[in-house]
Amino acid sequence: MGDSRAQPGNIIKEVIVRISILQTTIVCLVISGAGILAGDTLPAQEVLNKEAEMVSPYTFNNLNNPHIELAEIEKTIRANIEWAVKGKDTVLSYSSVINNDELFYFSTDSKGTIIGFDDFRNLTEKFFMRDDFKAIRVEINDFRIHMSPSMKTAWWSCLLNDYNEFRGKPANWENVRWTGVLEKVDGKWRIFQMHFSKAEDLLNN
Repeated sequence: MGDSRAQPGNIIKEVIVRISILQTTIVCLVISGAGILAGDTLPAQEVLNKEAEMVSPYTFNNLNNPHIELAEIEKTIRANIEWAVKGKDTVLSYSSVINNDELFYFSTDSKGTIIGFDDFRNLTEKFFMRDDFKAIRVEINDFRIHMSPSMKTAWWSCLLNDYNEFRGKPANWENVRWTGVLEKVDGKWRIFQMHFSKAEDLLNN
Protein backbone atom coordinates (compact mmCIF):
# COMPACT_ATOMS: atom_id res chain seq x y z
CA MET A 1 0.00 0.00 0.00
CA GLY A 2 1.18 3.57 -0.69
CA ASP A 3 1.62 6.36 1.86
CA SER A 4 -1.91 7.49 2.88
CA ARG A 5 -0.64 11.05 3.47
CA ALA A 6 -0.15 11.42 -0.26
CA GLN A 7 -3.80 10.81 -1.00
CA PRO A 8 -5.78 13.83 -2.33
CA GLY A 9 -8.24 13.66 0.55
CA ASN A 10 -5.48 13.90 3.11
CA ILE A 11 -3.86 16.80 1.26
CA ILE A 12 -7.13 18.72 1.30
CA LYS A 13 -7.55 18.07 5.04
CA GLU A 14 -4.02 19.32 5.71
CA VAL A 15 -4.67 22.47 3.71
CA ILE A 16 -7.90 23.08 5.66
CA VAL A 17 -6.04 22.64 8.97
CA ARG A 18 -3.32 25.07 7.93
CA ILE A 19 -5.91 27.65 6.84
CA SER A 20 -7.68 27.25 10.18
CA ILE A 21 -4.42 27.80 12.05
CA LEU A 22 -3.67 30.88 9.95
CA GLN A 23 -7.14 32.32 10.60
CA THR A 24 -6.76 31.75 14.32
CA THR A 25 -3.38 33.51 14.28
CA ILE A 26 -4.84 36.51 12.43
CA VAL A 27 -7.72 36.80 14.89
CA CYS A 28 -5.29 36.74 17.82
CA LEU A 29 -3.17 39.43 16.23
CA VAL A 30 -6.22 41.62 15.60
CA ILE A 31 -7.41 41.22 19.20
CA SER A 32 -3.93 41.95 20.52
CA GLY A 33 -3.60 45.02 18.30
CA ALA A 34 -6.98 46.32 19.43
CA GLY A 35 -5.88 45.94 23.02
CA ILE A 36 -2.69 47.90 22.37
CA LEU A 37 -4.65 50.58 20.51
CA ALA A 38 -7.14 50.87 23.35
CA GLY A 39 -4.27 51.12 25.81
CA ASP A 40 -2.71 53.91 23.75
CA THR A 41 -5.90 55.91 23.33
CA LEU A 42 -7.16 55.60 26.90
CA PRO A 43 -4.74 58.16 28.38
CA ALA A 44 -5.63 60.57 25.56
CA GLN A 45 -9.29 60.15 26.39
CA GLU A 46 -8.57 60.81 30.05
CA VAL A 47 -6.79 64.04 29.06
CA LEU A 48 -9.83 65.08 27.02
CA ASN A 49 -12.07 64.36 29.97
CA LYS A 50 -9.90 66.48 32.25
CA GLU A 51 -9.88 69.31 29.72
CA ALA A 52 -13.66 69.14 29.58
CA GLU A 53 -13.78 69.39 33.36
CA MET A 54 -11.54 72.49 33.25
CA VAL A 55 -14.16 74.31 31.18
CA SER A 56 -16.03 74.86 34.43
CA PRO A 57 -14.61 77.64 36.68
CA TYR A 58 -11.65 76.62 38.83
CA THR A 59 -11.72 79.75 40.98
CA PHE A 60 -14.48 81.62 42.72
CA ASN A 61 -14.99 84.83 40.78
CA ASN A 62 -17.36 87.72 40.20
CA LEU A 63 -18.05 86.65 36.60
CA ASN A 64 -19.60 83.19 36.72
CA ASN A 65 -18.80 81.51 40.02
CA PRO A 66 -19.80 83.84 42.90
CA HIS A 67 -18.88 83.50 46.56
CA ILE A 68 -19.90 85.69 49.48
CA GLU A 69 -16.21 86.38 50.29
CA LEU A 70 -15.75 88.24 46.99
CA ALA A 71 -17.65 91.22 48.40
CA GLU A 72 -15.07 91.58 51.19
CA ILE A 73 -12.24 91.34 48.68
CA GLU A 74 -13.82 94.05 46.54
CA LYS A 75 -14.17 96.29 49.59
CA THR A 76 -10.44 96.01 50.28
CA ILE A 77 -9.51 96.75 46.68
CA ARG A 78 -11.81 99.77 46.50
CA ALA A 79 -10.54 101.07 49.84
CA ASN A 80 -7.05 101.20 48.38
CA ILE A 81 -8.04 103.58 45.59
CA GLU A 82 -11.14 105.33 46.95
CA TRP A 83 -9.77 106.41 50.33
CA ALA A 84 -8.83 109.85 48.98
CA VAL A 85 -12.31 110.63 47.64
CA LYS A 86 -13.70 109.58 51.02
CA GLY A 87 -12.19 112.48 52.92
CA LYS A 88 -8.58 111.30 52.54
CA ASP A 89 -9.21 108.51 55.03
CA THR A 90 -5.68 107.18 55.63
CA VAL A 91 -6.94 104.56 58.10
CA LEU A 92 -9.02 103.10 55.28
CA SER A 93 -6.05 103.17 52.92
CA TYR A 94 -3.56 101.61 55.33
CA SER A 95 -6.01 98.87 56.28
CA SER A 96 -6.12 97.69 52.66
CA VAL A 97 -2.45 96.64 52.45
CA ILE A 98 -0.06 94.38 54.34
CA ASN A 99 1.78 96.41 56.94
CA ASN A 100 5.32 95.13 56.36
CA ASP A 101 8.15 95.02 53.83
CA GLU A 102 6.32 92.48 51.64
CA LEU A 103 4.12 95.19 50.12
CA PHE A 104 5.24 95.94 46.57
CA TYR A 105 3.88 97.66 43.50
CA PHE A 106 4.93 99.12 40.18
CA SER A 107 3.43 102.47 39.20
CA THR A 108 3.07 103.93 35.72
CA ASP A 109 6.13 106.06 36.54
CA SER A 110 9.46 104.24 36.90
CA LYS A 111 10.18 106.39 39.95
CA GLY A 112 6.93 105.40 41.61
CA THR A 113 7.86 101.84 42.61
CA ILE A 114 6.81 101.10 46.18
CA ILE A 115 8.73 98.58 48.29
CA GLY A 116 7.36 98.05 51.76
CA PHE A 117 4.70 99.73 53.87
CA ASP A 118 6.99 102.62 54.91
CA ASP A 119 7.36 103.69 51.26
CA PHE A 120 3.60 103.49 50.85
CA ARG A 121 2.95 105.62 53.93
CA ASN A 122 5.57 108.20 52.95
CA LEU A 123 4.01 108.62 49.50
CA THR A 124 0.59 109.01 51.08
CA GLU A 125 1.62 111.58 53.64
CA LYS A 126 4.06 113.59 51.54
CA PHE A 127 2.02 113.78 48.33
CA PHE A 128 -1.60 112.67 48.51
CA MET A 129 -2.23 114.42 51.83
CA ARG A 130 -1.03 117.76 50.47
CA ASP A 131 -3.61 120.53 50.44
CA ASP A 132 -2.98 121.16 46.73
CA PHE A 133 -3.84 117.56 45.83
CA LYS A 134 -7.56 116.98 45.41
CA ALA A 135 -9.19 113.61 44.66
CA ILE A 136 -12.31 114.02 42.52
CA ARG A 137 -13.69 110.61 41.58
CA VAL A 138 -12.75 107.03 40.75
CA GLU A 139 -14.14 104.74 38.05
CA ILE A 140 -13.39 101.00 37.87
CA ASN A 141 -14.28 99.18 34.65
CA ASP A 142 -13.96 95.58 33.49
CA PHE A 143 -13.49 94.56 37.13
CA ARG A 144 -12.48 90.90 37.49
CA ILE A 145 -11.96 89.38 40.92
CA HIS A 146 -10.83 85.79 41.53
CA MET A 147 -10.38 83.84 44.74
CA SER A 148 -8.52 80.54 44.97
CA PRO A 149 -10.40 77.38 46.01
CA SER A 150 -8.45 77.52 49.29
CA MET A 151 -10.12 80.92 49.92
CA LYS A 152 -6.81 82.32 51.18
CA THR A 153 -5.50 84.08 48.07
CA ALA A 154 -7.23 86.43 45.62
CA TRP A 155 -6.30 88.59 42.65
CA TRP A 156 -7.94 91.17 40.43
CA SER A 157 -7.65 93.11 37.21
CA CYS A 158 -9.50 96.18 35.95
CA LEU A 159 -9.28 99.37 33.94
CA LEU A 160 -8.98 102.36 36.23
CA ASN A 161 -9.94 105.98 35.74
CA ASP A 162 -8.68 108.07 38.67
CA TYR A 163 -9.57 111.77 38.39
CA ASN A 164 -7.64 114.29 40.51
CA GLU A 165 -6.32 117.82 40.60
CA PHE A 166 -2.81 118.88 41.58
CA ARG A 167 -1.98 122.56 42.00
CA GLY A 168 -5.23 123.41 40.26
CA LYS A 169 -4.52 121.33 37.16
CA PRO A 170 -5.87 117.91 36.09
CA ALA A 171 -3.77 115.01 37.35
CA ASN A 172 -5.69 112.06 35.98
CA TRP A 173 -5.05 108.40 35.37
CA GLU A 174 -7.23 107.19 32.50
CA ASN A 175 -7.49 103.65 31.14
CA VAL A 176 -4.81 102.47 33.54
CA ARG A 177 -4.51 98.70 33.84
CA TRP A 178 -4.58 97.86 37.53
CA THR A 179 -3.88 94.37 38.85
CA GLY A 180 -3.02 93.00 42.25
CA VAL A 181 -2.82 90.08 44.65
CA LEU A 182 -4.33 89.74 48.13
CA GLU A 183 -3.89 87.26 50.96
CA LYS A 184 -6.19 86.66 53.89
CA VAL A 185 -4.24 87.49 57.06
CA ASP A 186 -5.80 87.03 60.49
CA GLY A 187 -9.24 86.98 58.93
CA LYS A 188 -8.72 90.19 56.90
CA TRP A 189 -7.91 90.61 53.22
CA ARG A 190 -4.67 92.51 52.62
CA ILE A 191 -3.05 93.62 49.36
CA PHE A 192 0.50 92.35 48.93
CA GLN A 193 1.28 93.30 45.34
CA MET A 194 -0.07 95.68 42.68
CA HIS A 195 0.80 96.78 39.18
CA PHE A 196 -0.31 99.94 37.38
CA SER A 197 0.42 100.31 33.67
CA LYS A 198 -0.77 101.95 30.47
CA ALA A 199 -1.12 100.18 27.13
CA GLU A 200 1.74 101.21 24.87
CA ASP A 201 -0.44 101.54 21.79
CA LEU A 202 -2.72 103.99 23.59
CA LEU A 203 0.28 106.04 24.70
CA ASN A 204 1.59 106.19 21.12
CA ASN A 205 -1.76 107.33 19.84
